[in-house]
Parts: sequence; C-alpha cells; structure tokens
Amino acid sequence: MSGAPESTDASGSSAGPGPYVALGDSYTAGPGVPSRTGTPAGCDRSDHNYPTLVAHELGVKTADFHDMSCTGATVDDLTAPRTTDHGTNPAQLSALTTHTALVTLGIGGNDIGFSKLITQCAKSGILYFATGSGKYTGNHAPCRSQYVDGTTDTVRQKINTVGDRLADTLAEVGRRAPQARVYVVGYPAILPATAGDCGRDMGLAPGDVTFLHQEQQQLNTTLRQRAKGAGAEYVDTYAPSNGHDACSARETRWVEPLVPLAPAVPVHPDARGERGMADAVINTINASRGS
Repeated sequence: MSGAPESTDASGSSAGPGPYVALGDSYTAGPGVPSRTGTPAGCDRSDHNYPTLVAHELGVKTADFHDMSCTGATVDDLTAPRTTDHGTNPAQLSALTTHTALVTLGIGGNDIGFSKLITQCAKSGILYFATGSGKYTGNHAPCRSQYVDGTTDTVRQKINTVGDRLADTLAEVGRRAPQARVYVVGYPAILPATAGDCGRDMGLAPGDVTFLHQEQQQLNTTLRQRAKGAGAEYVDTYAPSNGHDACSARETRWVEPLVPLAPAVPVHPDARGERGMADAVINTINASRGS
C-alpha cells in the first residue's frame, strides 16, 4: 500500500501536477482507516484515504494538497461550514482557487440517507429472520415497502434531488476553479445484486439486499450523468469493487459489514477499499490524459 505524503513533495520530485482539492463525505474521508489526520478531528479523515493516496501517486506537493472531505457531509456542506462534535469544517468549496488544477468530489450518499436506510432495513431484517424466513418468498423485501409505494419511490426522489443539486455544485466548482480537471467519484459496491448468504450476515431480508443494491446503482448512474452534463469526468469505483462488497470474504472485501472486522466504520470502505478507489481515480485521470 502506498504511504501518505511525507515531505514537501510526496513523490520526491520537484514538480507536481498543481493544487489538488478533495471534496466529499465519509467514503472520501475514510473514517476508521488508520490513521486519523487533519482538522477538525470530527471529520475523521484518514491519512490513507483515497485523496491522500492519489496525491501521493501524482506527486502533489504537501502545500498543494487540500483534503476538505468530512464524515457526514452532504451537498450543503460544500458551500457552508459543517459543525462536528470536534470542530467545524469550513465550506469545502472555500479551498478552491483559480490556481486549482485537480478536484475530486464524492458526495450524495448522506443526502439520500443511505446509511440510515441500511440501518432501517437491518431492523426490518431482524423481524424477518426472527419470525422464520422460511415462510417468505426468496425476494421478500419488508424494508422496500416502507420506501416504495406503487410507482412512488421516495429514495429515487431524493436521488433526483441530489442530481439537480450536484449539477449546481459542479457549475460553482467550475466558476471558482476554471482551470481544474474535475472528477466525480462514484460509490463502490456496498452490497451484491442478490442476497445469497449476504442477507443473514448483514441482517437484511433477501429482497432488501436487491432493493438497496438497485438504489445505490441509481445513485451512481445519476452521479455519472450529472458529471457528464457538467463536462466533468466520472470515476467508476463500482466496477473494480464488484465482488468485494460488504458480504464478500474478509480477505478481499473493500467495504466492511455492519460489524467491521477490519479498521473502518460500519458499511464503509476499509484500507483495501480506499486503495481500490484511489486506483480507480488514478486510472481515470490517466485515461483522460490519454496516457
């Protein structure tokens, strides 16, 4: 695993690609992945989160690297300060300048309440398994019925709202940092497409595993579409993480389950996941440069 920048220039070179600003939520910050760094402490940034690894790989000078990501961040926190239990994070976009050369942005999961959604579905799963899952069909989804009524899907509605707000945010990023290459980073595979043995491990009814997977896919699709519409690049972290979700083997998973077995917070990337996301960002940057 690559280390974090240790000196004025992480690569040892005298020249880096220019100022890099990382924006995002906990999937960007890397809470629980050793070791915590930066201020405020309440943002729970890791010195091995994907922005730090990307900065190191690209040879970004320490003074040119600005990780503004913060656990719990929503789109609102890009343009307004976020108060945490241990300090206040400035508006994330405040780090952008006309000299900024690179921007990565990973946001949206908290706006749709995805972590709370998984927790709620796990509560429904407890009842499902306690009352005897054998009497239900394999696609039983007690949690889905709380969010989907006929053709009305309240989670999809929130995703659509996130998409609209992301478009506005990307326009503001372009205004503040007109020279920057902007990369919108999608979310890695959190759950498999079908339950298999996953449901019981995560406390989710089989149909709810599929439901949650589909909602995440829709969020990523929306992020991709909005990035393209704004002239930004989209970083697909789902494809390389497919099969490394929270229900996969401990030795290969990128995302930890509700009870983490590696340093990370529940249902978030571990060190392997942050490394994988960094690789996806680097690969996309190289491809967009034609290298």
